[in-house]
Amino acid sequence: MDWDDLRIFLAVARGESLSAAGRGLKIDPATVGRRVARLEDAMAVRLFVKGPQGYALTGEGERLVAHAERAEAAMEGAAEALTGPEGLTGQIRIGAPDGCANYLLPQVLARICDANPGLEVQIVALPRVFNLSKREADMAIAVSQPQAGRLTVQKLSDYRLHLAASRGYLAAHPVRAQDLAAHRFVGYIPDMIFDKELDYLTAIGVGAVALASNSVSVQLNWLRHGAGLGVVHDFALPAAPELVRVIPDQISLTRAFWLIRHADDGRVARLNRFATLLTAEFRAEMQRLEAQVPLHEG
Repeated sequence: MDWDDLRIFLAVARGESLSAAGRGLKIDPATVGRRVARLEDAMAVRLFVKGPQGYALTGEGERLVAHAERAEAAMEGAAEALTGPEGLTGQIRIGAPDGCANYLLPQVLARICDANPGLEVQIVALPRVFNLSKREADMAIAVSQPQAGRLTVQKLSDYRLHLAASRGYLAAHPVRAQDLAAHRFVGYIPDMIFDKELDYLTAIGVGAVALASNSVSVQLNWLRHGAGLGVVHDFALPAAPELVRVIPDQISLTRAFWLIRHADDGRVARLNRFATLLTAEFRAEMQRLEAQVPLHEG
């Protein structure tokens, strides 16, 4: 069995189309189709069924994916062994929720890349769960542990959240815990909360959300401009000096970030070394940012 055919097979399985696989591999979609057909002929099985939504794996195709991914990890491990451990190189893509992607990862990954000039890092900041089996990313950061899939999970760090508002808003609208319902709240669009751990307002007993977005950055900017009250990550507050925490002794939440990787990637030394660096830098940056947060004045 030709490894290059397996590589193309994996690209189609993950992209669910010949064109998506071709773009990723930088080869013509027609060539992708011929190589898949060649692999099917060689194995005397059908690996895909073409339907309205694209190329779907057959039962035989699903069984082959696990073997192909182990072969992929072995090839990456062999390349790592030949190039040596002197520095991280190549491209690594990380999926992350946008709060983490905007206010933690940029400085963390910049430091890692400074120490490894041959490394290229991509951050995919999307408000959803990433599918590592389809290689949407090499690894992902999530706010809860996945319950299914061939994945490895490592806790990166706890993080804290508090009610916050701009000084201007608080000057005009004093806040007391018993009067929260009288205030306008900024938060997530309720039906777009992709993980229950992000339902912060429900956790503190707030129902209605007058100003809502699926983006943490949009929410933060609303609060910066005095739009109301919202639950904010402590690590994001240094980037928004207009905001201060509100009744932090009465309202406080703790959540966690988890590093999610495909199980087979544990054999790839380059990704293991990157994950080790990421974990150390991530924890140090979280501690540094949260230590900068002052209590609400008055």
